[in-house]
Amino acid sequence: MTLQASAYANDRPARRTILLVEDEPFVREATRTILEHAGFEVLPAQDTQDAMKVYEERSHGIDLVMTDMVLPGGTGQQLGRDLRQRSPEILLLMTSGYSDQNELEAPEARTYFLAKPYSKRTLVEKIETILAAVPLQRVATQAS
Repeated sequence: MTLQASAYANDRPARRTILLVEDEPFVREATRTILEHAGFEVLPAQDTQDAMKVYEERSHGIDLVMTDMVLPGGTGQQLGRDLRQRSPEILLLMTSGYSDQNELEAPEARTYFLAKPYSKRTLVEKIETILAAVPLQRVATQAS
């Protein structure tokens, strides 16, 4: 008797990859744990330089970059601009605890905002909503 692969093996959603840029170790690890429990692969970075290094080293793709607005070595907005020079279609989720900066959210520009503090549920729902609107195509690796 020969075993065949289940017809349902490819029905499972692909695991999405998130580059998480957060300078506060506790927040970074807590967010990483939340996202991993929700089924995401998480690539942590502590600042803009670390984020660019992780981005350049990752050959199979990043689906979303989640970054704090205030980082050592720069800002989340500058990081987003730098990444967009390499991959114009990359999805960005900016977070901040300093103020409600919802004016930064521009879905047509593939930029989203989430105010800190956020709940586990709010975080996961926000990311799932963003990713649901974009087919799995590993946009971060399609540099122009």
